[in-house]
Amino acid sequence: MKNKKLAFLFPGQGSQYRGMGKNIYNKYKIVREIYDKTSDILDYDLKKISFDPQNSDINRTKYTQPAILTYNIAIFKILQKLNYSPNCVAGHSLGEFSALVSINCIDFKDALTIIKIRAEEMEKCGINRPGKMVALINFSYEKINEIFSNIKGTAVIANINSNKQTIISGDSITIDSIIEFCKKNKLRGVIPLNVSGAFHSPLMKKAKISLEKIIKKTKFNDVKIPIYQNYTAKSNTLGNVIKKNLINQITSPVLWLDTVNNIVNDSITNHVEVGPGNVLKNLNKNINKDIYNIDYTKLI
Repeated sequence: MKNKKLAFLFPGQGSQYRGMGKNIYNKYKIVREIYDKTSDILDYDLKKISFDPQNSDINRTKYTQPAILTYNIAIFKILQKLNYSPNCVAGHSLGEFSALVSINCIDFKDALTIIKIRAEEMEKCGINRPGKMVALINFSYEKINEIFSNIKGTAVIANINSNKQTIISGDSITIDSIIEFCKKNKLRGVIPLNVSGAFHSPLMKKAKISLEKIIKKTKFNDVKIPIYQNYTAKSNTLGNVIKKNLINQITSPVLWLDTVNNIVNDSITNHVEVGPGNVLKNLNKNINKDIYNIDYTKLI
């Protein structure tokens, strides 16, 4: 496996679970070093929130995002120590920050500092302008646009995840109206998501402003290993371009279907989901039949 070309894919919000990280913290010194760094940066004990199987705070955006970043990088560091390295990387939404750390575009401390602000500002947006997200299964873009044309309000495509799954995002009233419209018209495959706001939509504009300030102050290095970014779905190695794409990501759709297909078109078909859960692995099954999904737990 170490001689094959590998794509490391880093998951984002929605992959978290209670108790996440405790097992690898107890097992690996390098993981303990990573988690022990986080309290000084975050001003709270991430271990207490992540490791406690009874603590539901891990599902709050404010805590979810730092928890996933830290877990993703912990798994990456274990793989790196075992001499597994990627030929390219990508990350789904929040996961893009983990991908950037893995290729030394930004360091972990800077990423966690940015994510702390990103998470807090996105949570604020969700409170000040309540929004929701819904997964649409087996809906064509024509059908989605037809639904939008029948409903007044703010709703946009937020994630193009696979050939079968598209996520829409918007203010709560509009999304509720869309759900009701689909019920009336007997359109099946409408799945409300358990999130705290309308991510990747215009409702995140204030969060984008705050994020832009700190990202512009942060050093982004040019890299040797390419990253396929959410905003363009194309590979990139230039730090300044990566930075601009990352700023635009928060209010723009995640082009995950195109991202993964572009990786495959560049002859990298062995994909490792570096983080909790198997959301990206399951999406891959409905993106490209040439992908071979590798379970990281079989490597460590």
